[in-house]
Amino acid sequence: MLAALAMALFAFLGVFAMAGPAHAEAEPPEESAYSISGILNFEGEPVEGVSLTVEGDGYTETVESGEDGRWRVPVPGPGNYTVTLDTETLPDGIDLRNEDGATAEVTEDEWSTTNVGRLFALGEDTRQSSNFGSQLIERLVAGLNFGLLIALGAIGITLIFGTTGLNNFSHGELVTFGGLMAWLFAVVMGLNIFVALIIVVILGAAFGWVQDAALWKPLRKRGVRLVPAMIVSIGLGLALRYIYQLFFGGAILPMSSVGLSGAVEFGPVRITTGSLLSMGISIVTLVLVGLFLTRTRVGKATRAVSDNPSLASASGINVDRIIRIVWTTAGGLAALAGVMLALYRQSSWDMGFQVLLLMFAAVTLGGLGSAYGALVGSLVVGIFVELSTLFIPADLKYAAALLILILVLLVRPQGILGRRERVG
Repeated sequence: MLAALAMALFAFLGVFAMAGPAHAEAEPPEESAYSISGILNFEGEPVEGVSLTVEGDGYTETVESGEDGRWRVPVPGPGNYTVTLDTETLPDGIDLRNEDGATAEVTEDEWSTTNVGRLFALGEDTRQSSNFGSQLIERLVAGLNFGLLIALGAIGITLIFGTTGLNNFSHGELVTFGGLMAWLFAVVMGLNIFVALIIVVILGAAFGWVQDAALWKPLRKRGVRLVPAMIVSIGLGLALRYIYQLFFGGAILPMSSVGLSGAVEFGPVRITTGSLLSMGISIVTLVLVGLFLTRTRVGKATRAVSDNPSLASASGINVDRIIRIVWTTAGGLAALAGVMLALYRQSSWDMGFQVLLLMFAAVTLGGLGSAYGALVGSLVVGIFVELSTLFIPADLKYAAALLILILVLLVRPQGILGRRERVG
């Protein structure tokens, strides 16, 4: 089948290449496919009848904006052009926001598509510039939201580490699984986001169960040591990541169509309904996880296995069953984190890998094996990541989180809530 597909592809390309010369000999269209365009608005209303002239490469053309304020000038092809707005044709009472803004340049490097847009600002600038205090509050809220998202995934990592000793480097792909499934059910299939959320969490828990049943339990029974098992997790993460890319592509998968892109204002803070939903669900889920670990028999057994697996087994606790429950719970939490992250940013094939180091940083910062430490570490990482954008470029914000991890561990090597252990 692969050979047949390849031959068909080569045949298609050959026909296309043969058709090329005939197309080149055809007469060019009367109107060029390349153009420069824009729209003129004043206080939300279109401005009609304004003259604009495009000059460049020996070409000159003048047009007027239409009833909807739009204008478009066809040009011979990609090149350098100057767009000039005739201020004399502006209606009475309407002026340029900037007196020197009557001209705009278009360079040859900008022609990545057949159209280049240019806008001319009219009227007084009524936008409100936020001061440092407002920005600080906004970043704090965004950091709290991001930290809660990281915590959902980080708690799964720390539970797996506590019960098995494994640093699971494929955990990011469980997060990605949740984000991609949310896009599939909520956007492609059009299900209600809350219905999709429940389905995705169930599927994520099932995915965690299958991973332990098919891979990790057989490895434990064969006595595979932790370092080889960690390498297996790295390989599993790579395989899953590129399987996701194969089926879902490498583009960003937007979640804006689920109806949670509206904004709500609380004083100086403007936050989307999707982020509010994400924060609410994350807080409720983390509280339920805490109650599960402290108030239920299974939760207490999980903590016992995390403290001392041999002693827990001698006490009559089925360690394999507890580990299976931990993997199932971690899969569900990671899938939920993926849904929340997709609502917070967007979905993509490598979204979990992008935050994997942050989850490990949160676990290490809070204290390895401590669920509450993972929560505290996640909040510290999330808030620090968002606050750092006030002082450094956004591209470096993840590096800033790892820097704070190093500084904290220099002062407290066991982490914020970790226990001191004697070595040697």
